[in-house]
Amino acid sequence: MERKNFLKSLVIGAVSSSVLVEACKKDADTATTTTTSSSGSTSGSTDTGSCSVAPTETEGPYPTHSPASYVRSDITDGRTGYKLTVKITINNSNNSCSALSGALVDIWHCDAEGNYSEYGGSGTQSTNYTSVHFLRGRQTTDSNGLVTFTSIFPGWYTGRATHIHVHVYNSSGTSLKVTQIAFPEGTGTALAAVNGYAKGMSGYTYNASDNVFSDGYTLETATVTGSTTASFVLAISLSVPA
Repeated sequence: MERKNFLKSLVIGAVSSSVLVEACKKDADTATTTTTSSSGSTSGSTDTGSCSVAPTETEGPYPTHSPASYVRSDITDGRTGYKLTVKITINNSNNSCSALSGALVDIWHCDAEGNYSEYGGSGTQSTNYTSVHFLRGRQTTDSNGLVTFTSIFPGWYTGRATHIHVHVYNSSGTSLKVTQIAFPEGTGTALAAVNGYAKGMSGYTYNASDNVFSDGYTLETATVTGSTTASFVLAISLSVPA
């Protein structure tokens, strides 16, 4: 009996050891996977030290018809509103989120009344702006991955929060990312100060209810400083796979 109990204990011990080893292996695999995922994910903001790729968003319904035709840093093109300097830093998520120089960055957004250039005369935008190109432009990132535009603070239109569209290409013109920039909300923000311009904020769609941003907009939310009298500055870092 003693010998049988001894052999039984050996079998149980072997099984326990096997289970323990397998459990440790799974923990190790999980840790490895987590580490790989963490280091392999890509960044949206160097300010936060994260490394997450900027979300892909819709380009429409008002994309620029010929973006290469509007290489300019000042995109106001006669539109009036509170001055907004837009500073966008592009990082390469495939290279430890280092600055991506030589990238082409297009931006476009609506004017103070919520209208887009190059469109109009239809139900979605009654005012016809098909022959003008305001608030659209292209710049090439510098050695720090930075582009700077001079614009005005965007207004809003039904169903959307205030936003700016961004399309990033590599130096050869291959599309890398289409995304959008969200604005901080709440008391004391630039959005509150602008107060929807002449339209006010009645019927405004906030980020959490916006059909683009409602699934998450942390990586797309810019920092906006300044005032209506001193002008505003928007800054954001976006990481794209290049």
